[in-house]
Amino acid sequence: MSTPHSIADFKAMNPNGETIDLADKQGKVLLVVNTASKCGFTPQYDGLEALYQQYAEQGFEVLAFPCNQFGGQEPGSADEIESFCKVNFGLSFPLMAKIEVNGVGADPLYDWLKSEAPGVLGTKAIKWNFTKFLIDREGKVVRRYAPNDTPESIAKDIEALL
Repeated sequence: MSTPHSIADFKAMNPNGETIDLADKQGKVLLVVNTASKCGFTPQYDGLEALYQQYAEQGFEVLAFPCNQFGGQEPGSADEIESFCKVNFGLSFPLMAKIEVNGVGADPLYDWLKSEAPGVLGTKAIKWNFTKFLIDREGKVVRRYAPNDTPESIAKDIEALL
């Protein structure tokens, strides 16, 4: 693969194993988040859903990537994760297949996101669940947010891109 220039250069898998071409998301503002069901930040699903509900009609989407690399906080199967999110948080935005975000098994999308928006002190590694990346309509990374940055605190940045 040549050097990726935007999120459109990647594919993802949904929980059913179907390939999602992220080029189909071109023209949308995206918030890409690594998630977990048994994390202290899990209540952020409420805020993510609220953002999605508020801005979806303007071309905003949340892409949630469950990840079990941080304290084993996402141990479930795809069906268990999806059921948990729908029952407890009423999620209507897309959940992707469980992935790794760090290390040799890291998903290529996350390698690209980390290189485009390194963390504090230039660290590329994802530190914990609910690290968020804001992507503009051209598919470029605008900003990386720490796990403790609430979805509500990101609303103004999303509005500026819509």
